[in-house]
Amino acid sequence: MKFVISREAFLRPLQLVAGVVEKRQTLPVLSNVLLETEGQQLSLTGTDLEVELVGRVSLDEVAEEGAVTVPAKKLMDICRSLPDGAQIEIEQDDTRVNVRSGRSRFTLSALPATEFPNVEEISGEQTFALPQAQLRHVIDRTSFAMAQQDVRYYLNGMLMEVSATNLRAVATDGHRLATCSIPVTGLSEAQQIILPRKGVLEMAKLLTDPEASVSLSLSTNHLRAQTEDFSFTSKLVDGKFPDYGRVIPKNGTNVMLADRTDLRQVFNRTAILSNEKYRGVRLVLSTDHLQVFANNPEQEEAEESMAVTYSGDSLEMGFNVSYLQDVMSVLDTDQIKLTLSDANSSALIEEPEGGDSMYVVMPMRL
Repeated sequence: MKFVISREAFLRPLQLVAGVVEKRQTLPVLSNVLLETEGQQLSLTGTDLEVELVGRVSLDEVAEEGAVTVPAKKLMDICRSLPDGAQIEIEQDDTRVNVRSGRSRFTLSALPATEFPNVEEISGEQTFALPQAQLRHVIDRTSFAMAQQDVRYYLNGMLMEVSATNLRAVATDGHRLATCSIPVTGLSEAQQIILPRKGVLEMAKLLTDPEASVSLSLSTNHLRAQTEDFSFTSKLVDGKFPDYGRVIPKNGTNVMLADRTDLRQVFNRTAILSNEKYRGVRLVLSTDHLQVFANNPEQEEAEESMAVTYSGDSLEMGFNVSYLQDVMSVLDTDQIKLTLSDANSSALIEEPEGGDSMYVVMPMRL
């Protein structure tokens, strides 16, 4: 195998593919990236057995065909360290791979391509396409609420629910919930899958061209996303996601409308003096007025007040300020709508005109 490629053309797919590769592996070949050449196309593949990413790059000249695996991080570090505009020549030499650029020479150890594992084929799938911008929007609006290392393993990921006309994403860590729904076409049956956290975050990195489309294939065990340059496959989490519909508050009567930017700044300032561990703030709502209080074990205190639109009962309740900040960060409307039933109920946060997203934040005792 032998090919020549520019540093810029090689670096982006290599960085994305290397992002999938786990740094500490029991199988040495899983620390490697698979390089394959055929005609004028170079394919790069990385996997951790749960997630697989294949990147494709067109070469200027026909390459010497072949396949080999090399250490992903070392190859990426070499390419990063080379100057802009550099040409890179990569050539296989038995159990070694030679990397040349200008006056630089590197020799990397290699493992045979036959040792590299393949993610099993997807079967029983349904496929549909949507704009990359839409899928990225859904992920950005919800992924922050995924659990990180919860023993309830099905929360360490995102529920994707498709129906005849909609794609809905739902994420929750048990303390807050985020959901976003967009219209889609071309679906034959309703289906629910849970995409693991790593799969969600790695797939989002591929969605960089808002104008282009992405094709999603769903099966019982895998999700595959394909763009013009990448093919991404992730195993699914085998578990039952909670019934999120029961968590979303219904018929709340106390509705507050507030300027999103002003409210976000109030939360940012009061968070400075909140308890570093529990992050609690106290909200006091009265007619057209909101006060936010925070304190910490050092007896330091913060107090903020702002004008809002509110005509319900006077309420006092506590929330984790980080959860409120996260919601303010992903919404982009001028105003936000916060609905409550009483002082002990969860808060429902959404865009005033309804929008495509809903957020539920549970209260906390202060």
